[in-house]
Amino acid sequence: MKMTNQCPKCSGTNIVRVDGYTGAYGAGNNVMVGKTIISAVNVNRYICCDCGFTEEWIDKSDLETVKKSKKAKRIL
Repeated sequence: MKMTNQCPKCSGTNIVRVDGYTGAYGAGNNVMVGKTIISAVNVNRYICCDCGFTEEWIDKSDLETVKKSKKAKRIL
């Protein structure tokens, strides 16, 4: 949805983005990659307002932070 502006489930185009944020005590839509909220990486949501399907994306500028995190575990 982020790239195509179209829902992969219902082909709808009524897509909205809800920006991730980090609130007090780590509240919000984020991934904690360190011990404090300063290290949180925001996760943005893309929502199809036709069927309710959602996708979550981390900005490319934050991916290196996630890769370097000691909390991240490689699957392969």
